[in-house]
Amino acid sequence: MKLLPLLTEKSLNEAKKGNYTFWVDMGMNKAQIKKAVEEIFGVNVGRVRTMNYKGRREKDSKGRIRRISPRKKAMVTVGEKEKIDLFETETKKKK
Repeated sequence: MKLLPLLTEKSLNEAKKGNYTFWVDMGMNKAQIKKAVEEIFGVNVGRVRTMNYKGRREKDSKGRIRRISPRKKAMVTVGEKEKIDLFETETKKKK
C-alpha cells in the first residue's frame, strides 16, 4: 500500500485548513485510503476526494520522448482539532 504525502505550497496551505494531500496507488478506493490514513497517522478521516491523472508522453529538453505514468491523488479531510505532523510548517523569524 503506497501513500506518499504531496508537499507543495498549495497543499501545505490546504493542510492548515485540515485538508491533506497524498499520492496513492491507482488500485486504492476511498475506503482503503481512509483506513490507511487512520491507521498510519492515528486521526479520524471525515472525507476523501480522489483525482485520477492520465499517463502521457512528453519530450524532454534533448527531444527524447519520455512516458509519464498514470497516478492518483487523494485529498483527505480530518477532524477540526486533529493534525498530521508531517505537513506542519515552521515560520522563520527575522532578526
